[in-house]
Amino acid sequence: MVRVTMQLLIQTIIDGLLVGGLYVAISIGFSLAFGVLDVVDFAVGEWVMLGAFMGVASRAWFGIDPIAFLPAVFVIFALIGFLVAPLIYRVRTSRYARPALMALAFTFGIAMFARGTMMTAVGFDPRTVDTDLVSGTLMIGGLHLPWLRLAGFLFAILSTALFMGFLFFTRTGLAVRATAQNKRNASLMGIDVKRLSAIVYAIYAGMTAMAGVLIGTIYSFTAQVGPEYSLLAFFVVVMAGLGSVGGVLVAGLFLGMLQALVTVYIGADYTLAIVFGVLFLILLVSPQGVLRRGLAA
Repeated sequence: MVRVTMQLLIQTIIDGLLVGGLYVAISIGFSLAFGVLDVVDFAVGEWVMLGAFMGVASRAWFGIDPIAFLPAVFVIFALIGFLVAPLIYRVRTSRYARPALMALAFTFGIAMFARGTMMTAVGFDPRTVDTDLVSGTLMIGGLHLPWLRLAGFLFAILSTALFMGFLFFTRTGLAVRATAQNKRNASLMGIDVKRLSAIVYAIYAGMTAMAGVLIGTIYSFTAQVGPEYSLLAFFVVVMAGLGSVGGVLVAGLFLGMLQALVTVYIGADYTLAIVFGVLFLILLVSPQGVLRRGLAA
């Protein structure tokens, strides 16, 4: 009995960590977009939702497996993000009263527009992203490791590694980090902050949409699922510390594990209440996030 209980606990933790990797992929770009644009993007969940629907469309429209279509998903949504970013930047740097609040309202409007459009176009029926390239389960010592979740986790680790490599080993990445630290000084040093903001937002939209495809292979979704993932991304970024990219890795994995444990041992209905209760306690102890490197929330 004890062995079965321990195996269930280990299985639950592993399942949570695997899904947590996808939360990292969603949140890391979200965190950096906040650092560069100074805007909490309410549309992050809608990028996930749109990416998941693009995964469905890849097979229906083009006859291509969604996993094989991931690079195209990145390119499509990066282009969309590159076009949307200047609008956010313009609102954020406008002379209106409280431009930060106006930019927040603008991203909320983007989310509402995307959600309403998809609800009208596809309805309310749950969908899943079907793939033939990744299927089955890996068995290790009695533990079940679905290949889909493993693929999602590996994608998250790889995309995070590439993203961090971009930030720390390229000239553009250095400019991004400088802009996130101090936009005024970066501008005085000749950095085109507007163009850089568009690049960062494009990468963030593309990464988030790809994560949406993988999430759609694991969970069913509808056009109304966006706010749920916006809340989860907000949890990760705030727990990591606003603007702290490094803390996102810890916070994302922790969220996945916590969510899985609550679902199995307490009940799925209590997940959000307990998750945000834990976030409240963490912020009481460390307002700058788990690594104490972000802005105080």
